[in-house]
Amino acid sequence: MSENSAEKLREMTRDELDLRLHDLSEELRNLRLRSSLKQEGNPLRIRYLRRTIARIKTLLHEDERGIRHLARGEQESR
Repeated sequence: MSENSAEKLREMTRDELDLRLHDLSEELRNLRLRSSLKQEGNPLRIRYLRRTIARIKTLLHEDERGIRHLARGEQESR
């Protein structure tokens, strides 16, 4: 199972997902820049990042709307 599968991501808290989203977005931006400069461009990695970012955004949206809830952190469960 991939480290970014929906099941694994759903076990993370909102803060962890926000941080992961930021990191992946930054990595995608860097890959796109390198690709446009004709340096190392890995289209499979770019596709993987785009899909993982979309998956995280979907989970955050579902939690926000109350469709499906994410894991709760220690502070949130009290």
